[in-house]
This record gives sequence, structure tokens and C-alpha cells, in this order.
Amino acid sequence: MQTRHWDRLGNGGLTFTTLGFGAAPIGNLFRAISDDDAQAVLQSAWDAGVRYYDTAPLYGLGLSETRLNRFLRGKPRDAYVISSKIGRLFRATTPDKRDGFGKWFDVPSRTEVFDYGYDATFRSVEFSLERLGIDRIDILYAHDLDIFTHGSQNALDARLAEFMSGAYRALVKLRDDGTIKAFGAGVNEWQPCRWMMDRGDFDIFLLAGEYSLLRSEALDGFMNPAHERGIGVVIGGPYNSGILATGPIPTAKYRYEDAPDWAMNRTAELQSLCIKHGTRLVDAAFRFCAAHPAVVSVIPGGQTVAEVTANLAASTAQIPPALWADMKQAGLLPANAPVDPQ
Repeated sequence: MQTRHWDRLGNGGLTFTTLGFGAAPIGNLFRAISDDDAQAVLQSAWDAGVRYYDTAPLYGLGLSETRLNRFLRGKPRDAYVISSKIGRLFRATTPDKRDGFGKWFDVPSRTEVFDYGYDATFRSVEFSLERLGIDRIDILYAHDLDIFTHGSQNALDARLAEFMSGAYRALVKLRDDGTIKAFGAGVNEWQPCRWMMDRGDFDIFLLAGEYSLLRSEALDGFMNPAHERGIGVVIGGPYNSGILATGPIPTAKYRYEDAPDWAMNRTAELQSLCIKHGTRLVDAAFRFCAAHPAVVSVIPGGQTVAEVTANLAASTAQIPPALWADMKQAGLLPANAPVDPQ
């Protein structure tokens, strides 16, 4: 398994596997799986050499973290890197009033409360440590500071102000105390990443679905500036919720919804070039994300052992240089986009 070492602060840093594990699917995302099936998925990733795991209180309303607890118990703590998130606290409720119907299945009955405050950050970390059953978390991300989640620029601006005056100070303290190695934000849009990067001392951002074969607008606005400042980037959603893995089939998903026409058409163009060069679209999708020098890990999700196996194959695929050249010539990728040197 390929690894990448990050040490922006000179504190020893963290070593990531290029293929990481996004743990939202084991929180019963879109369908319920059994505890044993979730453990089999996690074990297959571990056996393949995966040593970076990203989770969040939101995923399965706590279920993802508790399933990781069972899996990680007994494993040497220094053998893996784990990240979780802050920004939401959860309250117990009755099953009929819980959050996440239609997205999370067979999960605890909880309702979310957004809170990017100073004290809430410490409470969130304590709850995550308890659910995970570990003594430390390596990276904390402020979760979902984006318009996609909060609905408007005004609402996001209010949350960003709340974060910078509250949770940001708490995260700096946790890092300075050595409680965590790094912090950043896990978001669905690159613009808030750039906004935060220009205003604070951030280490690593988790950017989901915004830097991919379909969405490369973040290249000059965020990805390249992050690399120049030594800031790491974890890429979530490298397949844009599935369409870059399935191709433009009628049921293809983009951002958890039915894929719009533009995504279907662009994916069809990408797939056509991949077929021309004897390459799987999913392989090109993974390797494109991994090629940027700021990227420390790419974390596609996996809800079955077969999906983990497919992710492993994508992470080690060799892409013909002529394919990248054709994609750039067709205007499907920016001319200055870093591509796999293989």
C-alpha cells in the first residue's frame, strides 16, 4: 500500500495510506447492513493495507463510530490514523422524530444540533472518543461549513463567524496541547476551504466531491494554494457519489441524487476516452485525485467487500499518459492539472 507522510508543523506528522476508508457507508448510508457485514468490510480494507479511517458523529448518527470501536479494539493505536469531526451535537429522541430518514437506516434515534462553539467542540470530542473507544483522535475536521449544508451564503457566513470565534480556538488549543495532531474542515465546497485557509492556521482539509474528473474548478482556487502552504488535502467523494464508478447509467448518482444531464454527458465523454485507452473510468477517477501533490489520501466509501476490492484496484491502477493528454485536449481537464506520472 502506498503511503504519504505529512508534517507541516514539524511535530512528527502523520503517515497516510493513499487509499483511505471513508466510514459513512458503514453508518448504514442509504441501506442497512449488519454489524458482521460492516466488520467484514473494515477487515478487508485493513487486510489490504488501509490505515487511514475517516468518520464523523453524523455518519449513522453515531453508528459509524461505534462500529469502528468494535473493529479497532485491540489494534495498536500507532498502527493507524483516524479522523472525526465537530460541529454537531446529538440529542436522544423517539424513533419517529429522529433525523436522517431516507438517508440513514436502522440507526440510533438522535436529532442533530449544529454547534460550532468553543465548549461544544470539547463535548463533541469527548462523545466521539467514547463512541470510538480510543484514547485520541489524530485529526479533527469542522464538519459541513458550506452552503450545501446550511442553505445560503448568509447562513454559512454566520456559521463561519461562530466557528472562527469558538471551535477554531478550541481546535488550536487541542493541537497545541498535543491532544490532536492536526485540524481542518470537512466540507462539500472548496470556497469555504479557501476562506478559512486565508484566515487561520489550518493543517488538513477534507474536500468531498469538488476535486474530481467531473469537478476540477478547485484546482487554482484551492488545491494549488494549499500545496504551496504545506496544507494537506484528503479527497472524499472521488467518484462524485457513484457516477464515476458506474458510468452514465440511468440510475447514476451525483451528490447523492439522480445525476443531472451535464454530469451524465460529461461522464459519457470521459468514459469514451477511457474505453479508447483500455482503462476503467473508476481507475482514472481515483488516480486523478491522488495525483495532486497536496493530496495525502483519497477516501472512497465501501459498503461491501467487493467495493473495497474495487477501490484497492483503482488505487494501484496504471493510467496511460495518453489518456490524460486526450482528456486535456478535449477540455475535460485543465491543462495545468497534475496527472499520474505512471
